Amino acid sequence: MDNTALRYFLEVARSGSLSKASERLFVAVSALSRQIGKLEEELGTPLFERRPRGMVLSDAGRLLAEHARRSLLETERVVGEIRGLSEAGRTTIRVASSEGVAPHFLPQVFAHFLKTYPSTHFQLDVSAPSVATQRVREGTADIAVCFSIAPEKEINVHYSQRAPIYALMRRDHPLAASESLSLQDLAAWPVAMDNQGVTIRQLFDIACSLEGLIFEPLFVSNYHAALQSFVRFTDAFTLTGYLTVRSRLDVDGLAAVPITNPALHQRTLQVQTMAGRTLPQAMQTFLDLLMQAIEAPERVD
Repeated sequence: MDNTALRYFLEVARSGSLSKASERLFVAVSALSRQIGKLEEELGTPLFERRPRGMVLSDAGRLLAEHARRSLLETERVVGEIRGLSEAGRTTIRVASSEGVAPHFLPQVFAHFLKTYPSTHFQLDVSAPSVATQRVREGTADIAVCFSIAPEKEINVHYSQRAPIYALMRRDHPLAASESLSLQDLAAWPVAMDNQGVTIRQLFDIACSLEGLIFEPLFVSNYHAALQSFVRFTDAFTLTGYLTVRSRLDVDGLAAVPITNPALHQRTLQVQTMAGRTLPQAMQTFLDLLMQAIEAPERVD
C-alpha cells in the first residue's frame, strides 16, 4: 500500500472527517476521498462508517490504522538513520508528558543526553495523561512519560513505578515535620487543588469519598506550578508526586510529606511507546537514560 494513501487515511481517522483532514494536510477533499476509496477497493471492505457527525473507523479500519502507524514510523526510522549517517547522527525525539514531569525533570534529562548526543533535537508536548498516551498510540509522539491509573491498549510500557501522592507545603508549615499524614490530619488546613480530570484530583476525590471527608479547595488551577507557588506564600497544602518536586524542595523551601490513605497510592508513573514499534538506536538510548533518571536521579543531576 502506498505510504501517501496511508498518511491520508490516518489523518482522516484522527480528524474524523474529510474536510478537517483536508485542512490539516492542505490536500483537496476530492483527492483524500479518492485515496480512501482506492484503499477500500484494494482491501475489499469499508474502512470507515460514514455517520452524520463524521467518519468512524470500522473494524477493518482499526486494524489497518494499527498497521499503518507502525509501518510509517518504521519507514521514518530507517530513513532517519540513513540520513543520520550524513548528518552527524541527527535525530528528533518527540516526547509527550504529564505536566508534573515537564518543568524540571524532563529538561534535566534532555540536557544530560545532549552532553553525549549533541545532534539530538527534542520536542515536548505537555498534556493530560490520556492525551499523552493517545499521541504515542497515534504515532505523533515517540515516548510518553505520564501518570496512569489503568492499563492502556496498543501501548508498550517500558517502565512503571508506583507514584504515591504527597502533601506539599511550606517547610515551616506546622505539618511539614510529620513523617506521614492522613487525609484526616489535613482536613483542618486549606488546600490548593488541580482541576477535575487530573489523576491526582481523581484519586483524591475517591479517597475523600471513602473517608467521608469534604474539602473545599481555596484555589483551583489546571497549572500545577501555580499551585506549588501558592503554597509557598500561604498555610495551604497541595498534592503532588515526589518526582514532580524532588529537585525543587530545597530551592523553593518546600516539604513533601507522604499521605497514608491507600487510595492515593494507586497511581503509576509510566514510560510508554507504541506497541510493536522498533525504536531508532538513539531513541532507545535516550529511553534507557530516562528510566535510569527516574530510578537514580543523581545520575543526571
